[in-house]
Amino acid sequence: QVQLVESGGGLVQAGGSLSVSCAASGSIGRILAMGWYRQAPGEERELVAAIVSGGGATNYADSVKGRFTISRDDAKNTVYLQMNSLKPEDAAVYYCNAVIRASGGGSFKNYWGQGTQVTVSS
Repeated sequence: QVQLVESGGGLVQAGGSLSVSCAASGSIGRILAMGWYRQAPGEERELVAAIVSGGGATNYADSVKGRFTISRDDAKNTVYLQMNSLKPEDAAVYYCNAVIRASGGGSFKNYWGQGTQVTVSS
């Protein structure tokens, strides 16, 4: 069984910074990629940023490019998201996502964290 545990988030004023992290644990065989999605009330869940293991290729939503930075520590199976110059429209529940093949083999599967709230006051 695989678990994703998020930490960080909270309340910040517009223009401020926050960081969130997510650690994967359990029966992990290989992690293909990790990333962050967010969902605001009444909106669909959207990709914020993702990073591939090994080479570290990254992908960002246009709305966060230049402000957010995703990174990972492969040794700790952990992904980080540094969020700078936050805007009220960045407020949402942020969900960690990982594409993982369990140690028992089989196909890669999507796993989700429980979500962490990011609130940005104007």
